[in-house]
Amino acid sequence: MQIDGWCLEDGEVYHADAPSTFWIPEREDRENLQPGDLVKLIFQISLDDPDEPIAVERMWVLVRERLPEGFLGLLDNDPSAIGENDEFWSGIELPFQTRHVIDIDRGDNSTLALALREPRRSWSRI
Repeated sequence: MQIDGWCLEDGEVYHADAPSTFWIPEREDRENLQPGDLVKLIFQISLDDPDEPIAVERMWVLVRERLPEGFLGLLDNDPSAIGENDEFWSGIELPFQTRHVIDIDRGDNSTLALALREPRRSWSRI
């Protein structure tokens, strides 16, 4: 959060806290994501507002590729809590893990093409 101005919430923790009301996809489905699939993640976004310093938004991410520690995707929503910017907006590349996924919408050829396009901003892989 301090470096990027946002972070991901752990969907598995939400589900463990309220298993009858907070559904998440089966682990096997979350582990077997493919490029072009859409996943919903919960984001905490830092705001420049002392009365409300953090916004929480659920947004869709297009899966781009599998990484050793999880996945890399493209943000497919514009956050409503902040204005358009080059650091955190639709089209930026970001990493996530299986534990962050709270919903899955399986992709097709059109979502695969979108996922493979040049990102607005690439995620550093160092």
